[in-house]
Amino acid sequence: MKGQRFVREVMESKQRILVISFVVGAIFLILLLRLWHLQILSTDDYRSMSENNRLRFVPVAASRGAIMDRSGMVLVSNRPSFSLAVVPQEVKDKDALLGRLAGLLGLDRAELEERWSKVKGRAKYYPVVLASNISRDQVEIIEENRLRLPGVEVEMKPVREYSSKVLAAHLLGYIGEISDEEMNRKGYEEYNLGDYVGKNGIERSWEQELHGNDGGRQLEVDARGKVLRTVSESYPTVGNSVVLTIDAAVQKQAEKAFGDQAGAAVALDVNTGEVLAFVSTPAFDPALFSGKLPPDVWKSYLEDKRHPLENKALTGQYPPGSTFKVITALAGLENGLISDSSSVDCRGSYELGNSVFKCWNKHGHGTTNLKKSLRESCDVYYYQLGERLGVDLIAKTAQKFLLGTPMGIGLSNEKPGLIPTAEWKQKRYGKRWFQGETISVSIGQGYVLMTPIQMASMIATVANEGTVYRPFLVKRIVDADGKPLKEFKPEVIGRTGISPDKFRLVKQGLFAVVNEPGGTGGMARLYDVRVAGKTGTSQVVKLRDSKQGTPYQFRDHALFVAFAPYDKPEIAVAVIVEHGEHGGGSAAPIAGRILRAYFDGKKPVQKSTGSPRNSDTEDDEDEEQPPPSQKPRLNGDSAND
Repeated sequence: MKGQRFVREVMESKQRILVISFVVGAIFLILLLRLWHLQILSTDDYRSMSENNRLRFVPVAASRGAIMDRSGMVLVSNRPSFSLAVVPQEVKDKDALLGRLAGLLGLDRAELEERWSKVKGRAKYYPVVLASNISRDQVEIIEENRLRLPGVEVEMKPVREYSSKVLAAHLLGYIGEISDEEMNRKGYEEYNLGDYVGKNGIERSWEQELHGNDGGRQLEVDARGKVLRTVSESYPTVGNSVVLTIDAAVQKQAEKAFGDQAGAAVALDVNTGEVLAFVSTPAFDPALFSGKLPPDVWKSYLEDKRHPLENKALTGQYPPGSTFKVITALAGLENGLISDSSSVDCRGSYELGNSVFKCWNKHGHGTTNLKKSLRESCDVYYYQLGERLGVDLIAKTAQKFLLGTPMGIGLSNEKPGLIPTAEWKQKRYGKRWFQGETISVSIGQGYVLMTPIQMASMIATVANEGTVYRPFLVKRIVDADGKPLKEFKPEVIGRTGISPDKFRLVKQGLFAVVNEPGGTGGMARLYDVRVAGKTGTSQVVKLRDSKQGTPYQFRDHALFVAFAPYDKPEIAVAVIVEHGEHGGGSAAPIAGRILRAYFDGKKPVQKSTGSPRNSDTEDDEDEEQPPPSQKPRLNGDSAND
């Protein structure tokens, strides 16, 4: 019996061991399967959860540097704005969240989806901006629905504030959110999605100085998002500020002088190349481009025939018209074909072969010498001179002024203009040059094209008698405390080599344009400063006379270039009024107002005994002021050309 009991107990023991072994083996198998699931199949999810329980990054955007005029007046500063951001690792149901945001805030679902798609390749604890420049009402809605919006954050970012609205809009430029293309460019490695960058103008050209460096805090949080401690913190660095060469008072008067007319104006310091005014009109509101531009505003900009989005001072290429006679006259003097006493008989037209080239004065100017040819803008004088010179000699003189090439003003997309030669036409069109084409070139028509910057540089070079300065817009770079970091000096980029006595002969004619009877530029005359200048009219299309009048888009452009004071030049101005028809009537008064603002700014400021006025009052009163105080036009003054 004992033996049987022993055998039975051994058998039962083995069975229990077998069952226990099976159970233990099953448990280990389950543990191994679970471990495989955790470490292999769900590694990404649990890594994200682990990070979620540990880290969160809160970015702190840096403020951009200010942009100021030459006297320190702030033209562009910053204001706070709100952005909608989301931390991807805290979002379990992306589609539900985006649908909720679109419904609550009135946002475009497709746009939210597009922005979310850019999260790939980035740390999931780094916030992604889904909407910028949201309103305070939208911020309140987010806060009220905080529990229904996991991972959603409201960030405060500085955006640009343009203190003078549209003043110098084309020059200053605007900012916008960084694009995918920009993110991949050299120099943008430290930028993040949702950052604002300069898109054009000074904002773009000086982006690396203005942008600053973002900061942020890396926080340790628990699974519920509760902050446990700050792991690391870096403070944002404010961008450097840019001090321009622009005089805001001159810029303001220049823009007002245009009224509703389209065109451009550039004013330069004759002796340094500093740009004192840089106008393209009509302008736009750069603040609108920091957010989502309203469709109706965008449509109005596109449909405006005056092209408010075009930077005409930088990219506008116009036939210079009779302002180019300055170059033709210098070419004639330089090549010994004319002198101050040389004269022609203008009878209102000039025949070359079977072609007849008319003078603007159909009755003719009679016997005309160099001074009179400039004063009254006689076309026949330059037709004959151009025929004797030939296009290549005219081009040679123009090239001494560096015309036909970009001036290197420091803004992107500057156009080069065009100074034609016989060789150029052969290469461009495969045709030889005809003498009749030289006739047109001699008075700034035909193939000749110049930008307002080049026109201003040309007359500045005449004023200083042969030195070509590079026009420049930035005077210095300063840090947030106002400490100068970089200073920019005048740069001579060319010398014409033309003798001063030849320049003085031309300058005498330019003085007569503004100040003598019969001069075409009398509307630019000032009572206390001697001004010299040249009017011009450039043909847009060749039209026959129409009793119904010429449609706006086919009217001639009006031009005027000037410098002052005549005896010791300081400032040079170029003005073009698109479709303004006559330089003497449309462009010259604008130039006069620019010069008036410049010289008024040099006068000592008189202390007021009355109560101070705010800037709004001053602006309103300034609007009512007439054009610059000028002497009455002398008998015989002409506003033509």
